[in-house]
Amino acid sequence: MVFADSSALRIPPLGRRLRLGFVGGGRGGLVGNWHFAGARLSNHWEVVAGALSSRPEVAAASARDWCIAPDRSYTHFREMAAREAARPDGIEAVSICTPNDSHAGIAACFLRAGIDVILDKPMTTTVADARMLVALRAETGVSLTMTYPFAQHAMVRQASALIEEGAIGQLRQVQMEYFQDWNQGGQPEESPIWRQDPARVGRSSIVGDIGTHALHLLQAMTGRDVVSLRADMFTCGAPKPQPDTAHVSLRLDNGAPGLLHLCNAAPGQFCALRVRVWGSGGALEWDQETPERLRYVPRDAEEHIFVRGGGQGIRPDAARISHLPRGHGEALSDAWANLYAEAGLAVAARRHGVALAPGTLRHLPGAIEGLKGMLFTDACADSYEAGGTWVTLASATPPVPPA
Repeated sequence: MVFADSSALRIPPLGRRLRLGFVGGGRGGLVGNWHFAGARLSNHWEVVAGALSSRPEVAAASARDWCIAPDRSYTHFREMAAREAARPDGIEAVSICTPNDSHAGIAACFLRAGIDVILDKPMTTTVADARMLVALRAETGVSLTMTYPFAQHAMVRQASALIEEGAIGQLRQVQMEYFQDWNQGGQPEESPIWRQDPARVGRSSIVGDIGTHALHLLQAMTGRDVVSLRADMFTCGAPKPQPDTAHVSLRLDNGAPGLLHLCNAAPGQFCALRVRVWGSGGALEWDQETPERLRYVPRDAEEHIFVRGGGQGIRPDAARISHLPRGHGEALSDAWANLYAEAGLAVAARRHGVALAPGTLRHLPGAIEGLKGMLFTDACADSYEAGGTWVTLASATPPVPPA
């Protein structure tokens, strides 16, 4: 079976939707509804099973919310993995929407059961656990998708295509910022305690939570990796267990410098993820809060504003993930749907011999991207704890043994 029609991203190639389960994400959770809505809007998935909460009464109520049959609402993820793997109509993939410290154990359980994994970021709380999941994914042959949705916006794909074409010349500098305001402190409900607990989130809450999003966006847009960095961290809101602000200087693999400013205690900032890429021949700017526009400034020509849609200079890679005409707004919900659609293609291809057009899934973040996020978080923590020294990032690729 060949599925090569790049215009049909939201058409399931098998002629049916894939069966999806959830671990976590039920009532009271933060990200479950984002994943659920993305899966439904993608048109690739039916949510048929779940262990939606560690509290049985909440798990049962959440299953009713999502129209999951009572006999497929589980009280523990291990029971869910075993029973679903044994069913002829069992789930083909699982979305994991639990706190960071549980990711490694849950993902490993489902990978070993032969069930494809869609994992909320960051990948784990430690580099060792992330490397374990990368190795296990390779050993089992099961797919693992990381949910970094911002690169699924059409104008991020447009920027990536322009950079690949040489529209800004040689990449010379990247400036990024990601600001939020939920963690100013002073009100207990502002900060779910697990998101500040080092045992549950890892060595840096601010970098793991939103810095890994920025890192993946940088990598997806520019095609470049960070090879070294230095980080300072601060608490700018009320006192709390971990810093809420980070200033990170970057060095990219082509020698270009970068700067990343992170803060989730910035009054009046909501989800302010912004990137500026400067090259020898021009510049690009994109803002997640106005995601349908991309500013392109050639060095020796007039400024151009690309607007999401078809035609008018929109590159095929961007047009492929645009679904409505200009003026009919697409937003983060559509980016989530694009991510779940591409994850659906990956699972269908692996399980059912679907041949995808070359390059179809080159922007889909997998296990290596998850590991890169953990290496970045650890390097930031290492630098900060050493007083802001430059730190070289470890490789996400295991060394090749000698012949």
